[in-house]
Amino acid sequence: MPRSHANFQPSAPPTSRRASAGGLNRLQVIAVAVLFAGLTAVSAGAAQSLTHLDLSVETHRQTVVDREPGQYLGHPTTVLLDDGRTILCVYPRGHGKGAICLKRSADGGRTWSPRLPVPDNWSTSLETPTIHRVIDAAGRKRLIVWSGLHPARLASSDDDGVTWTPLEPAGAWGGIVVMGSVEPVPAWPGRYLAWFHDDGRFIRDGAHPEKPITFRLYQVESGDGGLTWGRPRELQSSSEVHLCEPGAVRSPDGRHITLLLRENSRRKNAHFMVSDDEGKTWSAPLELPPALTGDRHTAKYAPDGRLFIAFRDMAKDSPTRGDWVAWVGRYEDLGSGGSGQYRVRLMDNQNAWDCAYPGVEILPDGTFVTTTYGHWELNQPPFIVSLRLTLAELDAKASNLERSAP
Repeated sequence: MPRSHANFQPSAPPTSRRASAGGLNRLQVIAVAVLFAGLTAVSAGAAQSLTHLDLSVETHRQTVVDREPGQYLGHPTTVLLDDGRTILCVYPRGHGKGAICLKRSADGGRTWSPRLPVPDNWSTSLETPTIHRVIDAAGRKRLIVWSGLHPARLASSDDDGVTWTPLEPAGAWGGIVVMGSVEPVPAWPGRYLAWFHDDGRFIRDGAHPEKPITFRLYQVESGDGGLTWGRPRELQSSSEVHLCEPGAVRSPDGRHITLLLRENSRRKNAHFMVSDDEGKTWSAPLELPPALTGDRHTAKYAPDGRLFIAFRDMAKDSPTRGDWVAWVGRYEDLGSGGSGQYRVRLMDNQNAWDCAYPGVEILPDGTFVTTTYGHWELNQPPFIVSLRLTLAELDAKASNLERSAP
């Protein structure tokens, strides 16, 4: 059961990076920044050369997970169980808050159960719930569900989501969208890192937002397989750009973690930060190209090593701005400013922006199952849809586009 940590005071952010073999030392960070500045100067041309695909009219891919007349349903996250076909989905009955609902698919997202029983106090959730698989040092597997704001609360299941504990405080701290990502540390079984943000309102009891408004990124760690969590450590803060909702991507060789970051003030593109020492230190945030500019990035690797990243498109002047989109490319593109291989509109949101906090799962046969909410019908409340695709299908569509091009 989660235990509280009293007398919380956030620790100061690290002031410098170590310079070690294979590390991102200060000069390397500066070099990346210079390279990236040069690439973003021609980002408009790069965006034009990116292949754009559209799956929004392919309704055979779409399965309704949940819809309720007159009721806003949104902000789902998912987890794939060890059998490679069972997916659990949690989401609030409301806009970013409301009673947490739970559904199960036993066939890789093709069909979904009715809403499943959950503890009574899940109805008191005030934030977007997130669900994650964790394993302790003894190999015991469990699922955890987070619910944010103050205090951040946590529930767990030891039987793959059949039964759950109530939500309980994870500490005397809170935050916004807790936790978008939970990442294991391979060298230390049972150790996990997780990230969230706050704008000054929820990090401690009685907190008030600063003026000017300042967004801060935090990292927390667990050493017991996700049951208890330490005090948040501040990684970055700014009133100029509002970086938030971290989405973690580990490099193919396992040596680096990249955080993909929403930029909430809309003054800049989305950003990224990199750690090469399992979260001890982080590089300075840098902008991503327009092709990856958006909100709540969720990433998984395809069997061939390419990345599939789903998110809400918020790139300036994008023809799919406000829609549910995906980006396909290589991990190396994230740090080099590369635009990637494809940008795909998954579904057409009938709202200026409100959609696409997506879950993304990869099945053993290479099928991606991505699940999210949106205003999929004009003047109707949002509902939750699951969509299935493979990169082979996208490759074929891109080839057809090339052959048909004048």
